[in-house]
This record gives sequence, C-alpha cells and structure tokens, in this order.
Amino acid sequence: MTVKLIRMWSGEDVIADLSEEKNDSIVINNPIVAIPQQGQIGFAPWSPLISQKVKELEVIKRYVVYISEPQEDIVDQYNQMFSTIATPTKKLILS
Repeated sequence: MTVKLIRMWSGEDVIADLSEEKNDSIVINNPIVAIPQQGQIGFAPWSPLISQKVKELEVIKRYVVYISEPQEDIVDQYNQMFSTIATPTKKLILS
C-alpha cells in the first residue's frame, strides 16, 4: 500500500492508497477524509454516496494541490482500517 495525503483544491485532506499516477490524473483506492473532532482527528468516507463496491477512483490532477506523506500514526490507522492482514501494534520489548 502506498498511503498518501492528498490536499484537494476544496480544502479537503484525503488519505488514500495511491495506486497509479497518470499524465492528467491519479488513481486512488479507499479514500477517506480527515475531520477535526473535539481536538482530535476522525475519518469518514471521502464521498459517502459512492457505492461501497467502488474501491478505486480516478481524480483529475488539476483538483489536487499537493500529494505528500502523511504522519506515521495516520498511516498506521489507515492500514488497520483497510489492510486484509492483521498486524500487531508496535511495542518495545523490555527485559
């Protein structure tokens, strides 16, 4: 998975798996949007009216402000939400 933060011209911060970059567009999977909630960040489907069967969207690049790496804890949360493989949380082993 190539999890990216995509800032849209509309001001939305979209977290998604960037699967392909074309000349005029990008292809993303499982897009979610960050929503501030009482001092924390929550997540919601980027476009809640799209069928849940649709996992891949093509977005025209002119609507994208930038694409960047999200914070590591955001990537971990995203992977927990969409990964088909269960991974343990990162913990230190003390002896």
